[in-house]
Amino acid sequence: MSYVDNSKRTLPSLPVAGQAGDVTVRLADYPDAPALVRLAALDGASVPDGPVLLAEAGSQTVAALPLSGGPAIADPFHRTTALVEMLDLRARQLKGSDGPRGGLRNRFRGAVRASRVRPHAS
Repeated sequence: MSYVDNSKRTLPSLPVAGQAGDVTVRLADYPDAPALVRLAALDGASVPDGPVLLAEAGSQTVAALPLSGGPAIADPFHRTTALVEMLDLRARQLKGSDGPRGGLRNRFRGAVRASRVRPHAS
């Protein structure tokens, strides 16, 4: 019987998405459909319905999160945990459940009310 010493063997590390370049978080649009299909296939998941937030590292879509709820999909060949957390934070900001400031909708609603002009009664 032979003994193989695996203690000195190193496993190949996955590239960290966005480590060497910019990361963009944005809403998906119609032209992003092929990237979402590719990402879902890599992750073994279905393509999310409805509005989706994307995380792009460089020019490649590496993670997506449906705004209507449900799990994120991510490229298993990149380290995307931090990017999925970033997508989750942005989704909570857009929904208005992230802290006392409220969401964007509440802030814009207040700005619209404050800017309305009321006619003088003569």
